[in-house]
Amino acid sequence: QVQLVESGGGLVQPGGSLRLSCTAAGRIFSIYNMGWYRQAPGKQRELVASITTGNSTNYLDSVRGRFTISGSNAKNMMYLQMNSLKPEDTAVYYCHADVHTKRYWGQGTQVTVSS
Repeated sequence: QVQLVESGGGLVQPGGSLRLSCTAAGRIFSIYNMGWYRQAPGKQRELVASITTGNSTNYLDSVRGRFTISGSNAKNMMYLQMNSLKPEDTAVYYCHADVHTKRYWGQGTQVTVSS
């Protein structure tokens, strides 16, 4: 199993920045893909960014150029640097990790962008 814990969420003004962290524990050597999803009230969960063990990245169109996903070589940490935040980025952000055919999730961290 893999345990994931997110941190770094909070309240920020439009145009501001936040850095989310995801700490992984357990069978982290088996992780081949990690990423961040978000879910706003009344909306479906959507993929924000993902990163593979080969450091290939993928981004939601609306965050490309503003958000940067990165991870440690040890696979025990993953980050999401979020710049130029907009009110529409407000959501609960979840990290996930894929091991073989199973996806693990963290508990989520709230990001609120508001003046």
